[in-house]
Amino acid sequence: MHLLYAIASWVALVALLPVLLTHPKLRHGIPFRFGLYRASFDAGKGRPRIWLHGASAGDLLSLQPMMRELKARMPGCCIVVTTITNSGLAMARKKLAEADVLLYAPFDVGLATARAVRRLQPDLLVLEYTEIWPNLIRAARRGGARIALTNGRFNPGKLSRYRALFRAIGNPLESIDLFLMRSDEEAERALALGAAPDRVWVTGNTKFDALVLDLPSERDAALRSEMGLAEGAPVLMAGSTHEGEEELLLEVYGELRRRWPELALVVAPRYVERSGRILAMAAEAGFSARLRSGGSSAGAAQVTVLDTIGELAAAYRLATLVFVGGSFVTRGGQNVLEPAGQGKPVLFGPHMENFKDSVQVLVGRGGIQVTSPEQLTRVAAELLARPEKIAELGQLARQAVGAIRGASARNVDHMLRLLPRRA
Repeated sequence: MHLLYAIASWVALVALLPVLLTHPKLRHGIPFRFGLYRASFDAGKGRPRIWLHGASAGDLLSLQPMMRELKARMPGCCIVVTTITNSGLAMARKKLAEADVLLYAPFDVGLATARAVRRLQPDLLVLEYTEIWPNLIRAARRGGARIALTNGRFNPGKLSRYRALFRAIGNPLESIDLFLMRSDEEAERALALGAAPDRVWVTGNTKFDALVLDLPSERDAALRSEMGLAEGAPVLMAGSTHEGEEELLLEVYGELRRRWPELALVVAPRYVERSGRILAMAAEAGFSARLRSGGSSAGAAQVTVLDTIGELAAAYRLATLVFVGGSFVTRGGQNVLEPAGQGKPVLFGPHMENFKDSVQVLVGRGGIQVTSPEQLTRVAAELLARPEKIAELGQLARQAVGAIRGASARNVDHMLRLLPRRA
């Protein structure tokens, strides 16, 4: 049954190769993606080796608290981190000091995954969310590694597709030793898809441990200057926005500026490659606009586009109100807890399907869900007119985030039972 998937994966790779070789997020590191890792990646040889895989930058940040916990509990372990996107690897190089080796993940085809496993020789492979790659799982199992799924989730609307796929190719969940699920509902879905009951545990989401609960920093004033934001002026920050949302937010901003002419808008697109288009969009709407990368010399502007990687959490500290994107379009939302951890009221749209647990944490505790741009305008106007309410909601949001931590330690407790005695 697995042979069918092995053949199909090669056919798909050959068909998609022209796209993969030219796609701006995927075209780098092609030798690595075929498992051709250099000899210099022998770091940690002879030590317990843990391979953690996250698809993108956000996924890797969710894994970071677990890396810290692993290093604290096993100081001699070697942590290998792989990701799919260029931005994920760039962020990892900048922020994941706990990782000993950073690489692009192999394509999920037999030869690539087998080479990667032989080269990296993991004792434990940790996959995140729904990163169920049958060839990689099979190669890791054949290489003697144990396998864990962390922050586990399965889209309830796709369970029938998973079942059909697993019937056709063999169920890869049977080869996973440990399912560390985000919630009871996710655990039920894993069981329904064939996970062994004695391997399924509900431990929570490590992304909550990754949330920064920073107090105001000495760096804030410099960052405010570099972003061209006037001292004391209110700031509406739109984080992790997607195609189709910026136009709506510029309209909301225009309405709010009629009452608060000093209000600044900061737009942080989910994909920084779109920054130039957003800059042009703001100019077309009649606003002065600039890129954050221009620094202090670019001067002040009504709209600033955050076109750098790794600064969003710090930038949230400069906001008066935060709107989190991916929620006015059908992308399932983005991380609403990151600005909440910075003590900011958080507004978000109706499409939060991928972040239901975060919505449950925040609604009524500093988070406000709106159904339309018109409602966003009304709610933002009401809050801007009441600074004391903004402070109250920000404090509630920060407290809510502080109360939901601990998944990383629970996950490592389970993982240690899988590792060989020498670990």
